[in-house]
Order: sequence, then structure tokens, then C-alpha cells
Amino acid sequence: MVVIKEYRVVLPCSVEEYQVGQLFSVAEASKNETGGGEGVEVLKNEPYEKDGEKGQYTHKIYHLQSKVPGFVKMIAPKGSLAFHEKAWNAYPYCRTIVTNEYMGDNFMIKIETWHKPDLGTQENVHGLDAAVWKDVEVVPIDIADRSQVAPNDYKQEEDPALFKSVKTGRGPLGPNWKSELEQNPDCPRMCAYKLVTVKFKWAGLTNRVERFIHKQEKRIFTNFHRQLFCWLDRWVELTMEDIRRMEDETQKELEELRKEGDVRGTSAANEG
Repeated sequence: MVVIKEYRVVLPCSVEEYQVGQLFSVAEASKNETGGGEGVEVLKNEPYEKDGEKGQYTHKIYHLQSKVPGFVKMIAPKGSLAFHEKAWNAYPYCRTIVTNEYMGDNFMIKIETWHKPDLGTQENVHGLDAAVWKDVEVVPIDIADRSQVAPNDYKQEEDPALFKSVKTGRGPLGPNWKSELEQNPDCPRMCAYKLVTVKFKWAGLTNRVERFIHKQEKRIFTNFHRQLFCWLDRWVELTMEDIRRMEDETQKELEELRKEGDVRGTSAANEG
């Protein structure tokens, strides 16, 4: 049994802009999550081509000992809380699979994303069978809605309802910002349709952990895209060459960060 949800994140930028913004923000967020022996380790970041699909392949390890809920730590032996993330970025389509060696076939998170130039109005963009699609819960994420942000996660400098871009003039995003985009076809817009499949099999914990993982995915998507928009002036003029150079520098920086300092970033707070 797996639990599938589709998260829809609408943004006031174009699909082309988002490709750079996403990669920039992933690199920055990785640094914010790394320190004190935990965080992100990049094993591979290289072009790939397979079955006519071309893009960038990455393999990362997330060392998360302090960032999982207590009820998972109780069953997982020390050293087993490293999660492998393999991603195939054939933009505008991306596929990411997260596994854990200790859990083996009993654990998997798959995230498939289509980036489309619309306001999140398409149904079943991933082309699922009708019998599967009818059981998929669609979860809209509004990056300007502070009520969707956990109190411990809120940062004023990462609030799209307050941010105004100097370079593009976009923002701040008011309560009706999506309707305003709809009425102005000249303004850039896009939606990330993120289909998340969660599989977790463990006697007595299956439903609780699956709910926890989906809650965390929504939290991550919300915080990440709020950051992405509020960092707009830092990435909007970058090229893909700039991004690849930045990724190389970030990989070296992460190695150093993981060896020193304190644990940083998103903890498993509010486990319920």
C-alpha cells in the first residue's frame, strides 16, 4: 500500500526562470541544512542520457540522525538514518527517488514533477491511470499564505507577502495574487506539479510514518518555494553556466560544513 498526493505550487515566474531559481535555491538550502556531522553529501552531479531522456543526474546522501521523529529513532539502529536521493532532472520533468539501505524495499519516496506555464489548473498532468488518479489527493500550496507555515519555520525575510523584487518589480504577493496573475496574461506564471508517492512498511508504524512524511514534504515544498521567490534578485540574472559553477563550489563547501559546527536546519519538530 502506498500513499500518493499531488502538491501544486504556483509561482510568479516563468518555467525558464524557475529552472535556474530551483537549482540556485537547492544549493543554498543544502548549505543551510548542513553542519555538525549531518546534512547533505553530494556523491555525483553529472549529465545523463537514457532511453531518449537527457538531463542532469545527482546522487546525494542526507545524514539525518537528529532530524527524524523519535518514534523512528526507536526502531532504527545508530548509523542507519542516512537517506540516498537519486534525481534525474530532465527539465521541465524531474524525477527523484529517496531510499534507505536499512529499510530496503520497505521504504521509498518518489517525487515526480512537471513544471507547466499555468496556474495549477491542469488535472492528472502525470498521466496516471484513472483508477489510480481518483485516489490521489491534490494539495494546493500558496507561498504567500503565512497560515501554511509552521510558527518555528517563519522568517520575515522569507515572506513573499512582504518581499519586493528590486530587479523584476514582482511582489509583495497579496491575498489575491493568483487572481491578479490570471487577469494579467503578460505576467509570468508557472506551476510545479509534484506527485509524491510514499511507501513505508513497518508493523504498527506504517500509517503514522506515511502521514509524517507527507506532512514533512508539504512543509519542505512550502518553505523552499517561499525562499526561492524571496531570493529572486539573487538568481534571476544567473545563467546555467553560473549554476553549474556554483554547484561545484557548493559541493566542496558542504564537505567542510558537515565536518564542523552545529547541527543546522529543519528538525523533525511537531511530529504529530
